[in-house]
Amino acid sequence: LRYNKLTCQIRGTLENLKKALKGQIVMSGALEGMANAMSIGRVPTLWTENNMSYPSLKPLSGYIDDLVKRLQFFSNWIANGIPTIMWVSGIFFTQAMLTGAMQNFARKYTKPIDTIQFDFQFMKKGSVTENSGKPKDGIYINGLFLEAAQWNDAKMELAESSPKILFYEAPVIWLKPCETKKLSEYKNYSCPVYRTSERHGTLSTTGHSTNFVMFIKVPTSIDAGHWVKRGVAMITQLDD
Repeated sequence: LRYNKLTCQIRGTLENLKKALKGQIVMSGALEGMANAMSIGRVPTLWTENNMSYPSLKPLSGYIDDLVKRLQFFSNWIANGIPTIMWVSGIFFTQAMLTGAMQNFARKYTKPIDTIQFDFQFMKKGSVTENSGKPKDGIYINGLFLEAAQWNDAKMELAESSPKILFYEAPVIWLKPCETKKLSEYKNYSCPVYRTSERHGTLSTTGHSTNFVMFIKVPTSIDAGHWVKRGVAMITQLDD
């Protein structure tokens, strides 16, 4: 529904801009601003105001490419059923998907939802594909990027990033709902996850941040304070 509103807004404003350029309707200030933004490769305000669009820092070309991928993701979902690996970057309201996964677990095992949290399991590269089958509980997610660190697939832990490389693709992560008292214990860094690299947002009417998503416990063999000083975080999309 949210993507339908966004695509209708984009289509409608482009049609109006086309008519205004032909002189068929008045060129309003909003349409002139849209034309100016597009001429320098920026996403028009008419597409992003009033939470019409998902948060994005991409230029216009990158934004359109990303939007097409998101629409294809949902088209495949409708045509082929729920995907094995959930592309978390393509979800308009990420927190709703996470809450839904916990609610499914709570209903299945008749547990109070306020006693349930996510446990995390990082999957080996290539161990999970679309043909692997869905997990018994929880969801597989991908599409996250590590900033200021990388994932060591051999040691299955967080590692220092290489020189001059800021972002790395994170592996597939299994979000496993479980009771708080049954959470696995291991040395970890509570890595914040944001929707954009801006790393700040506002409190929406739903009670969730417009940018912060959650904390993910990433395995590490060194003290978590080291990664705090590095400013390590995960984001759901890059800026290009």
